[in-house]
Amino acid sequence: MVGFVCSPRFVEHVTGPYHPERPDRIRAICRAVRQAGLIDSPDPFPQFKLDLGIKPQRHMKLLELEPYVPDPQVLRLVHTEELIRFVQHMCRVSGVLDQGDTPVTPVSYEIALLSAGSALRAADAVMKDQAKRAFSAARPPGHHAEPDRSMGFCLFNNIAIAARYVQKTYGVEKIAIVDFDVHHGNGTQAAFEDDPSVLFISLHQDPRTCYPGSGHEWEIGTGRGRGFTVNIPFSPGSDDDDYLKVIDARVLPEIDEFRPQLLMISAGFDAHRQDPLANIALSDEGFELMTRALVAAADHHCRGRVVSVLEGGYNLQALGRSVVRHLIAMT
Repeated sequence: MVGFVCSPRFVEHVTGPYHPERPDRIRAICRAVRQAGLIDSPDPFPQFKLDLGIKPQRHMKLLELEPYVPDPQVLRLVHTEELIRFVQHMCRVSGVLDQGDTPVTPVSYEIALLSAGSALRAADAVMKDQAKRAFSAARPPGHHAEPDRSMGFCLFNNIAIAARYVQKTYGVEKIAIVDFDVHHGNGTQAAFEDDPSVLFISLHQDPRTCYPGSGHEWEIGTGRGRGFTVNIPFSPGSDDDDYLKVIDARVLPEIDEFRPQLLMISAGFDAHRQDPLANIALSDEGFELMTRALVAAADHHCRGRVVSVLEGGYNLQALGRSVVRHLIAMT
């Protein structure tokens, strides 16, 4: 069984009419999973019109799970007190974080906390054997948020918080995080770069050509964590074949050597060829095949346990279709 964690409240974080990280991302995913027949509950956004051309799946249903607003103390597993207070203040005054690209409103702090809680709910479901794997469809995303800095549409780092939460709550010693968002997961790297208990692998467009400008191959971690950060940049125009070759040649061997007890995925779908924010040419099928390979690794090392967390993806049709293929692969 695959858990699916989402809430209509995620649209309450309003970023403006022309911002790529917009509430319609959640509406598109909600529409996609229902067009695919993965969920039977009523669509919370019936007025949202988007034809994704998705064929219904037979004999497959997701376990719907509700996120929760966690104790704000969980933010401190990753983030500094100064950052948390800064985000709270900027939300109260409807300010803008990170030099203009991360606008917030008074409700944004609570929704960001709920987004982190969505990742925690997915982790709880997997660790308590309510679901073998789970996907958190939440916004705002998180992988650019560093311990002391919000940036890149991200207020708090959902997957990093969830990883620390799993280690603290369930005693999991070794976690592997694979990030296939088209942009480097700089925040997640910063959270774990000196920690040998977390293997972080990021597949992303060459940082010389893409935000945020980090994620070079020579960035491999620091101190005791040296060697447990793996950055794999791709040239603009790279496609399914390029990614799948690297999954086989680099990613799976790293996971095999590390032998994690839990696999987590920063599932960004902005490496899709239709996405407007970068220049990688993955297809819907490419995301499915990557996910299948990662799930097979989890079956081998982690009793199949996978927690996946939504990151980017800004073409609504491509996002909806790719999320469905990701969920199908997780079964």
